[in-house]
Amino acid sequence: MIEHLTRPDGETLAFQRVEGAGPTVLWIGGFRSDMEGTKALALEAAARERGWAFVRYDHFAHGVSSGDWRQATIGRWREDAVALVDSLDGPVIPVGSSMGGWIALLLALARPERLAGLVLVNPAQDFTETLMWPGLADHERQAILREGETTVVEAGLGSYVLTRRMFEEARDWLLLDGEIPITAPVHILQGRTDDVVPWRHQLPLVERLKGDVTLDLIADGDHRLSSPEQLTRLVAAVEGMRCR
Repeated sequence: MIEHLTRPDGETLAFQRVEGAGPTVLWIGGFRSDMEGTKALALEAAARERGWAFVRYDHFAHGVSSGDWRQATIGRWREDAVALVDSLDGPVIPVGSSMGGWIALLLALARPERLAGLVLVNPAQDFTETLMWPGLADHERQAILREGETTVVEAGLGSYVLTRRMFEEARDWLLLDGEIPITAPVHILQGRTDDVVPWRHQLPLVERLKGDVTLDLIADGDHRLSSPEQLTRLVAAVEGMRCR
């Protein structure tokens, strides 16, 4: 059953939960992804089989959550993740995929007392600055700077608008320019053949985290990490974090 968390501005976050024991495993999806993805559903199935507490949700302007895509920012997505955790009881284990990894890290910094651990899947911290902006065509960058937005078409993501506001606001949340004082254990699952978030993107993150960090490089893994074997590895990583 889909539930809704109403935000102060009237927008609603759609989420689904599985009642269970222990820390709540919180799925945080990627850019233009939704809570019906393969990894989210694999974790939900594991939660039902193993008795985990589990929540998956759609970001602002994603899936069945409300919101104007042109108003979407990293700060808004972070704020919503924090609000969702504040609505839950007990410790949480955020599992962040791609952009959701960045949001999970920001959530961990905002609510360290709620954190039982972090699992990150090809996390894309700082992606607006270090991956997306350099990857745009020059005419796309110029349109964003001159007109405030441009429309891009990307395989798998379709046609969508990128705004100057999103890029500028994201600079308030960059993590790789200093120490990241997260002391909870962190398990990073990273595909070696990921051409969206290259595996070397994780080295500065590992260097800056303060706690116990596992960097799990998957030889044949791409950005999706959704083969049956890779999903089994994801479930094992979450189970391992729950048992710490």
